[in-house]
Parts: sequence; C-alpha cells; structure tokens
Amino acid sequence: MPMKKLTTLALVASCFLFSIVSAAPQLGLQSWTCRNMSFEETVEFAAKHGIKYVEFFRKHIDANDPVEVNLKKIAFLKKHGVTAYSIGVSRTTLEKEDNRKLFELAKLFGMKVIVVEPGDQMIWGNLEELVKEYDIKLAVHNHGTGTTYGNPSTVKHMLAERDHRIGVCMDIGWVTAAGFDAASVYKNYGDRVYDMHLKDKRLDLEDDRGRPTDTFIGLGNSNYAELVEAIIEDDWTGVMAIETDSSEFAEDPTEFVEGAKAFFEESFGEG
Repeated sequence: MPMKKLTTLALVASCFLFSIVSAAPQLGLQSWTCRNMSFEETVEFAAKHGIKYVEFFRKHIDANDPVEVNLKKIAFLKKHGVTAYSIGVSRTTLEKEDNRKLFELAKLFGMKVIVVEPGDQMIWGNLEELVKEYDIKLAVHNHGTGTTYGNPSTVKHMLAERDHRIGVCMDIGWVTAAGFDAASVYKNYGDRVYDMHLKDKRLDLEDDRGRPTDTFIGLGNSNYAELVEAIIEDDWTGVMAIETDSSEFAEDPTEFVEGAKAFFEESFGEG
C-alpha cells in the first residue's frame, strides 16, 4: 500500500480514537467551594489546581454589577486561562426584566448554562421566554428533602412541559442526601442533564441541622461507581463542578479539591 495512503488512514484512525477519548466530562469548580475567597483569589486557586472551568455564584460574579466591572473580570479570567462557564445557583423572580440580567451576564461572559432554583413555579414562564430569546441553557438545581426540587419526579414533571434547553444541574450529594440513587436519577433524566455538582454526603453523620454531612468525593454514600459507568456509556461531556457545603472544607479547600480532582481523573482521565 502506498505510503501516502497509509499516512492518510493513520490520520483518520487517530482522529477517530481522539474523538472517543475526548468524549468525557470536564472537571470544573463551583466557586461556592471558595466562598471565603475573593473573585481573584478563586480564579488563581482554580488555575493553580489546573481547573479551567468555574461556575461562579453571585459573590464572585454579580448580574447587578456594572458592565465595566465584569469586563475587568473577563480579562482576569483570560489572563489565568480560566473560563466562567456558568453562574449559579442564581436568584430568580417573577419579574422577567430582573431575570434578563442573568442572561445578559451569561451572554457577556460566553457562559453555556445558567443554574437556577426558582421557589415559585410561576417564574418558569418568563425564564422559558428568555431561554428561547437568548438560546442559553437553563439548569434547575436540587437541594435536599423538603426543598422545591428535592424529589427528582418534581423536576421530571417540570421538564416535560418546557423547552428542551431547560434541563438539570444535578447536585450528586444532595440527590443522595434526599434518599435517591444518583445513578438511577441521572439515567431517568435522559439527555436533560446539563451540569453536575461533584459532591458527596455521608448519610450516617448529620450536622447540627439534621442534614447529612459533606465528605471527600468517593467516601460518602453517593453511588459514584454506577454513575461514572453511566456517564461514560452516555459520552456525557458536561462539566462536573467540585463543590462542598462544608464550612470546614471551605476554610481551606485545597485538600478537598485535590482529592476531588484525583477522584475525577481516576474515574474519567484528565478533564
């Protein structure tokens, strides 16, 4: 066979293999983990740990800040090779123009998804209108038992009535804390999971409010073994953002984040 043809076939084969390998989730950071840090410190922390994707909460990036402030933040992100891929969990209201600020912010930063948790079901109407107008995905976040979206069936019912660009930010730890199997919940959502919070909870150890406590990823009761298998099988390529609710971990997130990154890389390879 001619050398030129062999070279072409080898190139095609390598591209094919690369596409298979690259079909994996990306590792990210939820800036709530760094809630005791400033925006700049959080970005530097992410860069130091080789994390390119950050989902910021409002302390670090605020939709109500002047454009000039956010443009400086965009420049700081670029300088450190970090991307603000999302904002959340964001407050929403019945006033469409208030919610528009979130979409304008996401557009300015080039964010792919906005994470929300509306307390009033009536809010979804104007949010859906904005999703269609801006073509930016919206993902509903879940907390634990007794919260609006603590039961996955409530989320599933809401999704069935909404634009396909409205999906789920699945908080793995809180799914577990609410008594559900994370792998089964992920599978049941089908192709509507647009974001995940990489978190783990211990059901046998409660905090002073009677809630399961955070632990290092992989050491809690979340069914990560089957969840990882399902994610790989689906070629899911969203971001799994490292997050902790633990105030102890948040004092210095280094050990927690390093552990989470090691767990992620062992499960999926480098993100």
